[in-house]
Amino acid sequence: MSEVDQQTCVRPQGEFQKSVSGLPEVLVTRRIPEAGLELVAEQCRVRRWDEDRPIPRDRLLKLCEGVEGILCLLTDRIDREVMVRAGPKLKVISVMAVGYDNVDLAEAGRRGIVVGNTPGVLTEATADLTWALILAVSRKIVEGDRIMRSGRFSGWAPMLLLGADFAGRTLGIVGMGRIGKAVAKRALGFGMHVIYFDPQRLEPALEQELHAQYVPLHELIAKADFVCLHCPLTEQTHHLIGERELSMMKPGAYLVNVSRGPVVDEQALTTALRQGRIAGAALDVYEHEPLLAPGLVELNNVVLAPHLGSASIETRNKMAVMAARNLLAGISGRVPPYCVNPPARKG
Repeated sequence: MSEVDQQTCVRPQGEFQKSVSGLPEVLVTRRIPEAGLELVAEQCRVRRWDEDRPIPRDRLLKLCEGVEGILCLLTDRIDREVMVRAGPKLKVISVMAVGYDNVDLAEAGRRGIVVGNTPGVLTEATADLTWALILAVSRKIVEGDRIMRSGRFSGWAPMLLLGADFAGRTLGIVGMGRIGKAVAKRALGFGMHVIYFDPQRLEPALEQELHAQYVPLHELIAKADFVCLHCPLTEQTHHLIGERELSMMKPGAYLVNVSRGPVVDEQALTTALRQGRIAGAALDVYEHEPLLAPGLVELNNVVLAPHLGSASIETRNKMAVMAARNLLAGISGRVPPYCVNPPARKG
């Protein structure tokens, strides 16, 4: 085992701690729910960054040396340097998230390293959070909370914090995957019109079920009262919403991003919000997370959530278990249940 100080190489605590000599060694880059950690600890020696913040790069490079598996989060950049430092024993990288753009898939493939993720399980929780953000920003819930806490509420007033209605309005969904579909289903209860854009159009029967109409992206941006982003981060979607797209939105429209931060040019969004070119925005992810674009935090017409899309107890437990099972499968030489690069093989 490489030199690892005991403050950052933390064994799992509690009844499942045991003698682990002779077992494969793995790195878990953050505290995760014990439901997943227990599964890993039963079959592996566990190195773990035990602070509730992203593992610093130097610690990641030190702790990964000689491990057979890495269970990481989106905040951890698992690139060629990490894989080289881990060495030839590394068989699997398991990401506790749906997205996996933090992993250099090409390099993993060249090295025969399988990569797993946790799709599907967080669909409902993320769709719920999307609607919480839509309601919060358009009905000015956060502004109202601040008024109440500061003692500035002097009683009901006919012009106080007027927001938007939903019935009859148009919801535009960019990215009609699992989460986008779940958001669209919830829109039916609000009596909204749903339009969507996705590189792969839905089957007509599913469009009918969701009461969703396919439109080109720029038409969606121009027509929607609420533009919700649920697309993956790729080269094509980086800064998908920039100054040009923001200028196309209705003055009374809202932008909601629950996908990945770099899908939005955050500085351009800050400028548009400051100038009142759109009514507001609600963000759960950020371009340079956890940092915010300069000036964004001072604005009242934006709701800022700390990446809470999957943050329900049940969902996070399921994600941890899925990530653990992906890790254990890869270590044993099997293809993980949720593998994003199944052709990868050692040798």
